[in-house]
Parts: sequence; C-alpha cells; structure tokens
Amino acid sequence: MIVAYLDCATGISGDMTLAALIDAGVDPEMIQAAIASLGIEDVELRVEQTIKAGFRATQVFVDHPPQHAHRHLSDIRQMIDASDVLTPVQKEMALQIFHTIGVAEAHVHGMTLEDVHFHEVGAIDSIADIVGAAVGFSLLGVERVISGPIPTGHGKIRIAHGVCTVPAPATAEILKGIPLADVDVEAELTTPTGAAIVKTLVDEFRPGLPSMLIERIGYGAGSRDLPGRANVLRLLLGEMQ
Repeated sequence: MIVAYLDCATGISGDMTLAALIDAGVDPEMIQAAIASLGIEDVELRVEQTIKAGFRATQVFVDHPPQHAHRHLSDIRQMIDASDVLTPVQKEMALQIFHTIGVAEAHVHGMTLEDVHFHEVGAIDSIADIVGAAVGFSLLGVERVISGPIPTGHGKIRIAHGVCTVPAPATAEILKGIPLADVDVEAELTTPTGAAIVKTLVDEFRPGLPSMLIERIGYGAGSRDLPGRANVLRLLLGEMQ
C-alpha cells in the first residue's frame, strides 16, 4: 500500500501541499494542464527552489491577472465538472475538499451551503492549490494518508470579514476532532485550505511515522520565514509495511 505521511511541523496550507507534492515527483506540467482546464484565463504555475532556515524546499506561486470574483460552491463545482483533463477521482477529491470548506463557512456564518461566498478560498490561487493537490495525490498513487498533529499558531489575522484570532473561525471549525500541536509561533500556520485538505484526505493521525519503507520525500515551502524553524511541509511517501 502506498502511504503518504504529512509532517506538519509548521502547519499546512494549499500552496505548501502542492509544493511538497511537486517536490516528491509530481510533474508540474500535468498540474498546469489541470488548472488550465478549469476555464480561468492566464493562470500560470510558477515553481521555484528556495531555502527555509537552511533547508532546501520547493515553493509554488500561482500567477494570474487581478480578479475580484467571490464564487459560490456551485460555480466551483461547474468549473471542475467541465474539465476535460481531470479524472473522475481527481474531480471527486477536489470537490470533497471544497465541500469541507463550504460546510465550515456555512456553519460559522449561519447560512446555507449554497449561499456561501468563497472569499479567500474562492480566489484563483486557492482553486489552483486544491485542484493541484487532488491531481498530485492521485498521480502519486497514494492509497492512504497519515498526518502528524496540526499546529495552528496564534495571534490575529485579517480576513474578508475583519480581524480575528488564529485559528480563523472556518479553520477552527474544520479542525474539529483533529489532534492539534502546540507550536508557539505568532502567525497563521494552518490555513482553511490546508485544514480542509487534512480533514478530507487524512485517514489517520499519529505523532510519528508508521511502519513504512520511505521511497520519496517532498519539501513544500510556505510563504513565511519563521524564527528558529523552517516553514516547510514535509511529505514522506512510501510502502506501508
């Protein structure tokens, strides 16, 4: 059985997940083709190598023109369903991640699922991250996903609805039932997209690696430079023993 272990020592976000998958061997051109099939014009995936606290990692950027669309879940569903590149499995995985976010947003804002406006997560880069993650896990043939505890960080951030404490309300809602790690960093370490990827795809949470034969390791860099630690998501891929 092919297993992926997510070492979320400094949290998880959509771009960190996508970068770790690419670093583990996923062809970025295949992810670019999947993103292009969504019908959003002039979106380009840019993959770079970077150093985080002395460690090499891959970092991913989604370049696109300015956009101001606040999409509903139905809009995103139509984009994904219309793709002639995504496989049925990839479509279902991406839609499940969006559904996880939608349910959380609906709960915290007191509205129906179909009425939810996706603000940050409806942006082009988040759509690319989620669809790219679905493609990446599929292409690597992952059959089981295991994760360590999830750190949220602490402090305050500004979102579409104003200033709130970390974790943001939707992130906290998504992380219900998931073991958290106490990491004393004043920053948003886990985003709604990262939390939704974990909630949707992870089959088991445990503090250390399972009995497995490691075959590949991917390092996905986050956008922050954190004091005293590398802002990197580590993905270990291999055969479960």
